[in-house]
This record gives sequence, structure tokens and C-alpha cells, in this order.
Amino acid sequence: MNTDKPNKKLIHLIAAARPNFMKIAPLWHALKKEDWATPFIVHTGQHYDLNMSDVFFQDLGLPEPDLHLGVGSGSHAEQTGQVMIAYEKVLMDKQPDLVVVVGDVNSTIAATLAAAKLGIKTAHLEAGLRSFDRTMPEEINRMVTDTLADILWTPSPDGDENLIREGVAPEKIHRVGNIMIDSLEMLRHKIENQKIDNTLGLKQNDYVLVTLHRPSNVDDPKILNELCQLLRRISQKIPIVFPVHPRTRKNLEQNNLMSLLNEAPGLHLLEPLNYIRFMNLVFHCRFVITDSGGIQEETSYLGIPCLTMRPNTERPITITQGTNQLCKLEELEKNAEVILAGKSGQKNKIELWDGQTAARVVSSIKSVVGR
Repeated sequence: MNTDKPNKKLIHLIAAARPNFMKIAPLWHALKKEDWATPFIVHTGQHYDLNMSDVFFQDLGLPEPDLHLGVGSGSHAEQTGQVMIAYEKVLMDKQPDLVVVVGDVNSTIAATLAAAKLGIKTAHLEAGLRSFDRTMPEEINRMVTDTLADILWTPSPDGDENLIREGVAPEKIHRVGNIMIDSLEMLRHKIENQKIDNTLGLKQNDYVLVTLHRPSNVDDPKILNELCQLLRRISQKIPIVFPVHPRTRKNLEQNNLMSLLNEAPGLHLLEPLNYIRFMNLVFHCRFVITDSGGIQEETSYLGIPCLTMRPNTERPITITQGTNQLCKLEELEKNAEVILAGKSGQKNKIELWDGQTAARVVSSIKSVVGR
């Protein structure tokens, strides 16, 4: 491990998947400017992602990870255990001054457990989010990570409230804002330079963007068929752009539903897109239909209506203050019509979602690890 500047504080940034790297990128850049800090990227390898190419790191201005643990796919227990075993060896070789984990993947809880057992300070970026649905593995990861971490960086007031309710000491909680907005603003110029809608023959603000991948929506053939029927009907009123997740595509093909979508003239099926190309579509769409997490935040920041096909969300502030709305299957067509009629309304800007979260995190780190 290269630590040729021992006077600097060694800060491990743990990432396992593409969204994790997008969250650590602004923080890595902010720490790199500090004369007291050495940011050190640890890639656990939990997720193999076709979009994690050299171009992906170049777009974020990130170097190759300093360390790759090489943990692959497996069950939740296998991934968590393998990351713990591999990362513990790293920590025992050379202890960092702080371990920063992000989000809610298995690597988040695994790195936190390994560090906590060795008495190494840990901070959780994007702490306090709760769906209150323990059938979601991510919810378990969030709860355990927040119980063990020494510093909890929350994106919004509901995060603070959840942690206080769970008995977390208030001095551990630091509201810093939403780091993904930093990433969006950092890449805004590249996003705006894309012309994806033009290449599809679409007009700005005159198409719907769809992303669906959660098992509750795409694994049950009956539900998936109904979703396809609904998308076909909506596409008769406004074009739909649908980058198809590999899991969704597999289920569509297994249930002979691909033709149902391909035959609809208003439906444009695409391969999965990288962040910059995808966000270009978000910037210019009329509204979004999704079951993802992060898009709820980005659409709220951009003031774009979002219909989230889930019974709950760990980001409720996107509903109370943003432009997000939880949507049941039987409500989708009606809710889409309300938005198309221009009746969805504009919500408020969310405090601290301003592109300056990384700077606030750096100030917090400095106060914790000293100089």
C-alpha cells in the first residue's frame, strides 16, 4: 500500500458499484485539494458493471482504484463475508485514519463491520435513509451500518429524525446534503453536450423516460405483462424511452413480452446507458417512471415529475418537498395523464441539495481526524 506521505491522514473511500463511485468522486476531488489528506479508493469488486469502463473513471476524473479486493458475485452472505475477510487484511496491514462507506450495498455493511471490529473510525455517507421495509436487503444494510458508524452524514432532515428515533447520539449526526447532486453538477457540461433525444427523433419535454428493474415489478410474469400493457397505452399519448436493465430484458424474453413492446411505435427500447447519456435523457424528458432510488433525488433536484413504482421509498423528502410520487400499478395510467395535463405542480428546493456537499463532508472529516 503506497503511503509515502505519512504526515497526511489516510482516508479510505469504499466503493462497490457504479453509483458508489459516483458518490465518492466529488469527495475524492475535494480531499485531493487538501494538504492534510490522502484519499485512497478501495474497490471491493462486488458488482461487475459493463458501464465501469476506463471512460467511466475519466468522466468522473477519478484514477483507477488504489486497491481492488476482487470480490465477485454471490449471495448476500457470501458477498458480505468475502468483503469482510479481504478488507480486514488490508486494515491490519495499514490502518487508515478514517473509513468512508457510501450507500447501502453489501460492501457498505461489510467494510463497516471489519473496521468497527478493529476499532477504526468509520463514516457513512448517505446515512439515515429508511424505507421501513425490512424485506429489502438494503434496509438491513442501512440500519446496521448506521448503528456501527462513528459519523453519520445525512442528506436531509428525515435522515436526522430517523437516527434520533433509533437512539443514535446527536453528536454523531452531521447533515451535509446530497452528494449525488455534486456529481450531477460536476458532470453537467458533459451531460448537456449529449443529444440522445435528437438521435431518437424525439423532441425535448415530449417523451417519458422509464427504468424498471426491481424484482417486485419485473419477476412476476403477471405484473410484468400488466406493466407492458400500460406502457403501450401511455406510449400512444407520448413517446416512451426505455433503457432495459439486463434483469428486466431476461424476464421480458422468458415471458415472450419483448414483441409486445417492440411492436408499439411510440416505445423506444434501448440498451442500458452510462450516467451521462442517461442523465441527458432525464434533463429533457416530460416525466420519469422508475423503481430506482437515485433518480427520485435527481428528478426532484431538476424539478421533473417522477412516478416511483414502489410501495415505499427511503427518500421521503423527494415526495414531501420534491417532485416524486409513489405509484401503484393500477394508478400509473391515471397519474401519467395528470402530469400530461400539466397538473402535477412544482415543489420546493430541498435544503443543502446544492452541489456543495463534498465541501461540507471534508470539513466534518477535518474536525474528526484532525490535521
